[in-house]
Amino acid sequence: MASPPWARKKMRASPIRIPTVSNDIDWDFCFRSPQQTEIPAHQQTNELCPTGGSEENEEETKAKEEEEAMDCMSHPKDKLAQSQKRVAQLIKEKMNTQANKELIRCVILSRIIFGDHHWKCARALTNLAYGYLTLRGLPVQAKKHAASAKSTLLTWKANTTSNKEKEEILEALVMLYYTLGVAWLLQNRGREAYFNLQKAERNMKELKELRKGGVCELEVSEKDLTLALGRASLAIHRLNLALAYFGKAIGDVIAAKSDRTSDLISLYEETAQIEQLRKNHNQAIQYLQQAHSICVSLFTEVSPKTAETSALLAKAYAMSGEAQHRDAAEIYFIKSINAYGATLGSEDFETLNTIAEFCKWLVQNGKKQEAHRLLKSSLKSQIISYGDYSKNVAESFYNMGRICFAKGEHRRAIQLLRKCLMIQILAYGGEHSKSRETKSLLTLLQRTSSSSSRWRREAISGRRNSTYKGTEA
Repeated sequence: MASPPWARKKMRASPIRIPTVSNDIDWDFCFRSPQQTEIPAHQQTNELCPTGGSEENEEETKAKEEEEAMDCMSHPKDKLAQSQKRVAQLIKEKMNTQANKELIRCVILSRIIFGDHHWKCARALTNLAYGYLTLRGLPVQAKKHAASAKSTLLTWKANTTSNKEKEEILEALVMLYYTLGVAWLLQNRGREAYFNLQKAERNMKELKELRKGGVCELEVSEKDLTLALGRASLAIHRLNLALAYFGKAIGDVIAAKSDRTSDLISLYEETAQIEQLRKNHNQAIQYLQQAHSICVSLFTEVSPKTAETSALLAKAYAMSGEAQHRDAAEIYFIKSINAYGATLGSEDFETLNTIAEFCKWLVQNGKKQEAHRLLKSSLKSQIISYGDYSKNVAESFYNMGRICFAKGEHRRAIQLLRKCLMIQILAYGGEHSKSRETKSLLTLLQRTSSSSSRWRREAISGRRNSTYKGTEA
C-alpha cells in the first residue's frame, strides 16, 4: 500500500537508529556539560584540608555543607527547567535536530531527578517520542520511546489519587497514543494506527470530564487527533467513518478561524479523495472547488499551491467520466501546467508530472495529436531533469510510440519504442514487466509493418504486371 499523500514529502530515506546511552551521538551530546571554571589550588587545599577551629565554626561548616547538598540536589531541576525552555525556543526557530537533542537531555535529567519509574520521567520519554515523530519524521524511534513510557504512565494513572497529577498523566497518555498511532500510520499499518488513536481519543475524553469540559493548551489538539483518526479510518477503508472525522475537523476549523483560512485547503483535498473513493465524483469536485477558491484568494492564480489544486480539480473532472466535464478537465490541466511552469519552471517534477497526466487524459479522449505534441515539447525538459536514461524519459518514448502506432506512423513508432526499450533494459532489466511489454508491442509493430510493406510490394508488382499484359494485348 502506498504512503498517503500527506505523508510523502515528510519522509526521507535516512538511516533509522534507535538511540541508546552507549551508541547514539545524540545521547553523547546531552552528557557534555558546559566548560567548568577550574578551582584555584589554594581553594582546593582549603576545602580538602580544613583547618581546625572552634565548635561554633564546626557547626557553621556543617550547616553550610547541608545547604550545599540541597543546592546540589536542586541543580538538576534548574537544568531541566532551562532545557524545557530551550526546547520551546528551538522549535519556534525551526531548529528541529537541536530541539530533539534537548528533549533527550530532558529525559536524562528527569531520570536523575525522579528515577526511571516515575510518571514524570515517562512523560519526558513521551515528549521525546513525539519529538522524533514531529520534528524528525522518524516513526521507529518514536514508537520505541513511547512503548518504554507506556506501562509507567498506566501504572501511575491507576494508582494516583491527585486530580492534578491525573490530569498531567492523561495529557501524556493522549500524546503517547497519538504518537504511536501516527507512527504506525506513517508505516502504512492502518489497523494498529486506528487502535492507538482510539485510545488517545478515550484519554482525551476522560481529561475533558476531569476538567469539566475543557482541554485547552494540549500539545496534541482535538483537531490533530480528529485528523489522524480520519486518516487511519481511510487507511482501513472505513470511508464513512473517515468522512465523519474530516467533516468534524472542517467544522472545528471554520468555527475557530474562518471559512477562508489556509488550514481548510488540505482538509478539502483529503475529503475530496474520500468522496472519490465512495464514487461521489460531483461531491469531490465541490470540495476541490472550495480548496481552489481559497488558494486563488490567498495565493493568486499563479502559485504552486493553486497549481496543485488545479491539477487535483482537473483529475476529479476527468475521473467523473461525464462528457460535460471534459472541457473543465482540460481547462484546469492547462491552468495547472501554466502555473507550475511560471512558478517552478518547465523542468520541475510537478510541471512534468502534470504534463504526463494531461497527456494520458488527452489520449483517452481521442486527442492523440495534442498529446504527442505536448510530450515531444516536454522531452528536453525531462532529459535535463531526470537524465537521458531515466524511467520518466522511457515512459514518454513509450507513450509517443503508442500514439504514432495508433496514427499509423509505424516507422516513427518503431524508432520511439526501440529508444524506450533500450532505456527500460538499463533502468529495470530485460525481464521486467515493463521491458517485456515494450518488447511485445515492438515485435507486433515490426510484424505489422513487415506485412504491410510486403502487401504494398505485391500490390505494386501486380499493377505493373497488369499494365504489361495490357500493353501486350
